[in-house]
Order: sequence, then structure tokens, then C-alpha cells
Amino acid sequence: MMPMMMDHDFSAFEVPGLVYVREVFARDILSDIEDDDVDFSPDQVLYALYGSDGERLAVMLDRETAFKAAEAHDMAPVSVQ
Repeated sequence: MMPMMMDHDFSAFEVPGLVYVREVFARDILSDIEDDDVDFSPDQVLYALYGSDGERLAVMLDRETAFKAAEAHDMAPVSVQ
């Protein structure tokens, strides 16, 4: 069985373009959104794309879109919890 990897574990990998996708609740990122037209329920599940250094790069409405966005920018997405 593969051990569970945490966000900070990815910084040890030196793979160019490695990014990870994980679920986030809207309430956890609403304070970072600068667009006043965005209207999410605090309990809505979103999918955030993070660089290997832990920096959040983007937030998408669904997992498939997050993966496709990463691949469109020549990144290698992996899923984490």
C-alpha cells in the first residue's frame, strides 16, 4: 500500500512541472478571491491546483477541469488528499 503523502512532501521531488490537485472547501479560500462577482456556498467543494512548493496556482469547479488546465500548461498533475 502506498503511504499517504502530505502537501509538504512534494517539495522533495525535483520534477519540472509537477503539480498536485486536491479538494478544498470554498470557505477556506473565499478571503483570497478578489472578484466580487464570485458567489460560492462556503460548503462548496472546489479543486485547487498547487505547485510542488505548496503555492496555490488555480482553483477550478471540478477535478477534471483542474487536471486538463494543468496538462494544457505542460504540467504533470497528481491527485492528493
